[in-house]
Amino acid sequence: MLTYDAKIRTRYGETDKMGVIYHANYINYYEIARTEMLRSTGLYSYDEMERDGVMMPVVEIESKYLMPAYYDECLTVRVTVREPPTARITFHYEIYNEKRELLNTGRAVLVFISVKSGRPCRPPKKLIDCFKEYF
Repeated sequence: MLTYDAKIRTRYGETDKMGVIYHANYINYYEIARTEMLRSTGLYSYDEMERDGVMMPVVEIESKYLMPAYYDECLTVRVTVREPPTARITFHYEIYNEKRELLNTGRAVLVFISVKSGRPCRPPKKLIDCFKEYF
């Protein structure tokens, strides 16, 4: 299992009139944490992966809101991969506030797609090799 914690400070532009973080921003937080997780493992970026012929579009997304987040809070977005990647990879999310209260849970499923054919493919060897140490 691979777990990574990303810190994100909420911005004023992400709030509604009540100072509460607008619900769609949580999906952006998921992507930030997912990208930072991949970077932390020494893997290449999405851009490099695409140059190598593989894209990773999101095909499923879930988000459950338990408590609100507010402007100028420092959130911890914990992203976990529980199973090794196949033609798809599932990321699980937990978002905590500074008091360590669980605010949100989520899940995103991404698939590996060949840039040339537009069809599902195996993950890049570099990604498989990197994930081996966690599973």
